[in-house]
Amino acid sequence: MHPFHRLCPARASLRWKIAGLAAATACLVAAAVGVLVHMWIAQDIRDRAEAQATNSVYAAMDTYRRTGTLTDGAELDPADLPAALRHPADSNRYTAYDGVVDGNVGPSVWGAQRVDGPGNRVLAVRVNMSSELHTLRRLDAVMVAASLIALAAAVPLAVYGAGLLGRRLRRVSETAVRISAGDLDARTGRTKGRDEVAEIAATVDLMADSLGRRLRTERQFTADVAHELRTPVGGLLAAADLLPPGETEDLLRARVRDLRGLVEDLLEISRLDAGAEQPARARVPLGAVVSEAVTRIGLDTEVTVADALGEEAARTVETDPRRLERIVSNLVVNAHRHGGTPVRVMVEGRTVAVRDHGPGFPPDLLRDGPRRFHTGATERGSGHGLGLTIASGQARLLGAELRLDNAPDGGAVATLRLPV
Repeated sequence: MHPFHRLCPARASLRWKIAGLAAATACLVAAAVGVLVHMWIAQDIRDRAEAQATNSVYAAMDTYRRTGTLTDGAELDPADLPAALRHPADSNRYTAYDGVVDGNVGPSVWGAQRVDGPGNRVLAVRVNMSSELHTLRRLDAVMVAASLIALAAAVPLAVYGAGLLGRRLRRVSETAVRISAGDLDARTGRTKGRDEVAEIAATVDLMADSLGRRLRTERQFTADVAHELRTPVGGLLAAADLLPPGETEDLLRARVRDLRGLVEDLLEISRLDAGAEQPARARVPLGAVVSEAVTRIGLDTEVTVADALGEEAARTVETDPRRLERIVSNLVVNAHRHGGTPVRVMVEGRTVAVRDHGPGFPPDLLRDGPRRFHTGATERGSGHGLGLTIASGQARLLGAELRLDNAPDGGAVATLRLPV
């Protein structure tokens, strides 16, 4: 699986991650505001109750001293007076909070002052905060309801905004996937906004431009070298035919043939890169074509043809037989040259698998695919690394899929799946 494809599930969950983050942030903000407002109002209620208790004690003490009567709910030494107010140190007015709930009497604030005289009795006034605290609870309920309503409105907006961001990122990702698949003309184009996503899109397009220029230069260089070498290599081969028979002539002829093969491979790659090749399709027997291609190579290779999709489906396929033979021969030669015997070719339905029993494909080849002039690990032998590159290019031209894997019990497996 391509690395970009493995990112697709993460892209799909991005909007929900952003929505969850927005919801969590909204909850934290609502909770923080609610707690702060509750604490501020609760403290204000208590401060006002203390002020009321102090004023009531002042008025009741003045009346008691002038008339000897108790007013404004004042009491002398009440039984439920908090212990902190029972024995004041002086004649100043003091207050104390009493959180005891007794029947209809809720939390209260007591105000008290010592009455100078025999017994030093204490005049106290109780200010009940039940109504104010009930109002505070109603305010808390209203804030919770308002927070839930705001959260219900914020989550869809966050999902919508995350969807817009996700679509822009998906566009950039799809462009990168197309570029990695070989479409050098793919571009993200201009995106809305001037944020980080727009910068990423511009960077991807800039990378594609640079990569396209480099690849076009490389391909043009390959084509030019191949064309320039074709004539002198032909002359070398003709000159080798004029040499007298012998070991030197055989060695030189073999080296010239290898050089000519390399030039022909380079020319074939340049034509594939330029898109100058077109398949000549025909209905052919897949098993017979593969068997004939293996026979022409002349290497010890076992061919097995299985009828897995029915006799008619397994007998013929619509493809270019010459290019199919080219792919199969390159895979078999690569298996013999870089792998280990025995080499087996299995034909099943529209699938052709070539397996060897060598060290297997190196990790970088499995990760990045075939690369020209790169043979992979040293234990797979030497070569110019064009066989798999040509096979991959011809497979793309046929609309087929060429997959390279390593068998669990050792050895390399190249699987060609022809299109239906």
